[in-house]
Amino acid sequence: MSKIYIIHENNEWTVHLTKRLSELDLPFEEWHLNEGLVDLSEQPPEGIFYSRMSASSHTRGHRFAPELADNVFAWLEQHERVVFNGSTALSLELSKVKQYTALTKAGIKTPKTIAAVGKEQIIKAAEELGAESFITKHNRAGKGLGVQLFHSVEALKQYVNGPTFDEPVDGITLIQEYIKSPEQSITRCEFIGGKFFYAVQVDTSGGFELCPADACNIGDLFCPVGEQVEEKPKFQIIEGLNKPIIAQYEAFLKANHIAVAGIEFIKNSAGDIYTYDINTNTNYNSDAEKAAGKFGMLELAKFLGAEFAKQQAVAVK
Repeated sequence: MSKIYIIHENNEWTVHLTKRLSELDLPFEEWHLNEGLVDLSEQPPEGIFYSRMSASSHTRGHRFAPELADNVFAWLEQHERVVFNGSTALSLELSKVKQYTALTKAGIKTPKTIAAVGKEQIIKAAEELGAESFITKHNRAGKGLGVQLFHSVEALKQYVNGPTFDEPVDGITLIQEYIKSPEQSITRCEFIGGKFFYAVQVDTSGGFELCPADACNIGDLFCPVGEQVEEKPKFQIIEGLNKPIIAQYEAFLKANHIAVAGIEFIKNSAGDIYTYDINTNTNYNSDAEKAAGKFGMLELAKFLGAEFAKQQAVAVK
């Protein structure tokens, strides 16, 4: 029987999608790729495949899930199965260096960034960056892994040579110029089927704890940008977003074969937009969606249902 196959490694991030698929009475099956096997002599099952593989899988004890997924994608793509967020999307999900090089190639501005391997090189990178304030982050991240704000190289030295230094899973640390937002917020643009769905403004006055998933509880982020003056929603869906950047993002996703993504940017005091993260296993915040009456997982389930129907129609001919 042909189905919609959901490839992932974290049940908490798929339960909202599978609930919507069930509501729409769509046939689906989950492939949890923490471990498994791929028989290259066999053909994959019929259906369409959607990946929600995460760069932060190793934080849940699923160290090699992305590597297994990448090989599964090769197998699926060999047999010309329809795969949404396949090999190219996963490659970008697992490397911010690849994200920034691809964004820059597409003419999309990113913060100045230097990648370094080794503690001495991390310090050297900060010196070469020459920024008054800068942040570190993991190249293979998710959940804001390794994000720290520094106002001096000396402070970085203490961190790198101290007991709290967080070694990236791929060994690559990024040193990046700090872009200060006068509004103390960032914007996350959600795309489904390669098309803009909505933008959510994220309040960063309490730090960059930006994962919108209800299941997320991020305790390893530190990037304060001021004190919160008044109570307001951390995640708020907004209208009237800058149209040129949306068109750029849609073209970027199309060129890189990415169907579903959340792309984050920040504006400086001059109004310049800096894009700094692409999430290809995007999550949605239920409170923000309820307030706006827009529901990402429902829209995603509808998209997958429509694509599944197209595939079934072709199979019948």
